[in-house]
Amino acid sequence: MNQIPAAKGRIQSIDILRGIVMIIMALDHVREFFHEDALLKDPLDPATASVASYFTRWITHFCAPVFVFLAGTSAYLQGLKKSKAELSRFLVTRGIWLILVECLIISFALTFDPGYHMIPFQVIWAIGICMVILGIVVWLPYPVIFAIGALIVLGHNLLDYPEAERLEQGQPMGFWWDLLHAGRFSSHTFAPGHAVIIVYPFLAWAGIMMMGYCAGRLFEAPVDPIKRKKILITIGLALIAFFIVLRWINGYGDPNRWRDYPSALSDFFSFMNVTKYPPSVMYASITLGPSLIFLALIEGMRNRFTDFVKIYGRVPFFYYVLHFFIIHALTVFAFYFIEGLGSKDIVDPQSFFFFRPVNFGYNLWVVYAVWIGVILIIYPICKWYNNYKSTHRYWWLSYL
Repeated sequence: MNQIPAAKGRIQSIDILRGIVMIIMALDHVREFFHEDALLKDPLDPATASVASYFTRWITHFCAPVFVFLAGTSAYLQGLKKSKAELSRFLVTRGIWLILVECLIISFALTFDPGYHMIPFQVIWAIGICMVILGIVVWLPYPVIFAIGALIVLGHNLLDYPEAERLEQGQPMGFWWDLLHAGRFSSHTFAPGHAVIIVYPFLAWAGIMMMGYCAGRLFEAPVDPIKRKKILITIGLALIAFFIVLRWINGYGDPNRWRDYPSALSDFFSFMNVTKYPPSVMYASITLGPSLIFLALIEGMRNRFTDFVKIYGRVPFFYYVLHFFIIHALTVFAFYFIEGLGSKDIVDPQSFFFFRPVNFGYNLWVVYAVWIGVILIIYPICKWYNNYKSTHRYWWLSYL
């Protein structure tokens, strides 16, 4: 058997942060399957949201941008051990692999539809296509990559204006534009009875991944940890300040303008209700800003909690695929054995998921209980896989 010693030199703070966002991410997915209002109400609607429902949804905003940003950082760190050609080839091939996994495995785990009538392009698709793009741009000089990433993140909301004008005229943007920028859960038929749903258009996410790639330079061995900490905190605070100022101006940076409501709480909800699909510059700023500060503060931290969460952060893709199957399997159990539903109820025309009718679900306490259960069920499996991956060298492990 081809074995090597356990991996050394991993950047623990990155694993910890990634592990935390993976855990939080599962909360949102459990909410979609188990909350009674998940398919009926927008939990972020300032006019109707409760504090509990708003927080439960909003806290998960951190997951996708941190996940994509750190994927870029990890790509840079891998590049320190590979030639430019090796890194480019790896990013392109792994990106294509992730797109295939999204279409064939994750879409089934999400829908449990063996006919693949609806294939959602979600975060794994976005990471996949962004890796392909990054695999091409890594040949460019570092300052050029940084400039392209910053231009995309800061400037892509300029596309909102011609897009809004065309939509007001009743003209659809079309598949390629939706794939690039608009998204909005648009459905595009590719065969009779089969369609893709574009959840994550890739342009803005590509910019976030490029910025994460550029941030990898801060984690090179020669960089003093104290200096790295100061830089991360400074950038994080600057992004938060940028968000507050630009969001207050309410003119650019997010197509969803905030407005006054009868209560201060609803005003706050509106102010913080930024656009995720696609990720606006306001969304990216208020999620990545605090995350970079947290990344700086946890460097060197070691306790039982960090030892626990970093297991998930070391095997994020494995965790991601596994958690959808577990959540949906628990939904099927509740469907049959708690709700007493039958085969006629499996498919609800108003629901995206099999075994998850629109009028199904429980209150938030049950959602949180199921979420904790899912995390605990997955932990020993992820721990086993992390140990296996750390002590074996097979080429295919880098794709899982």
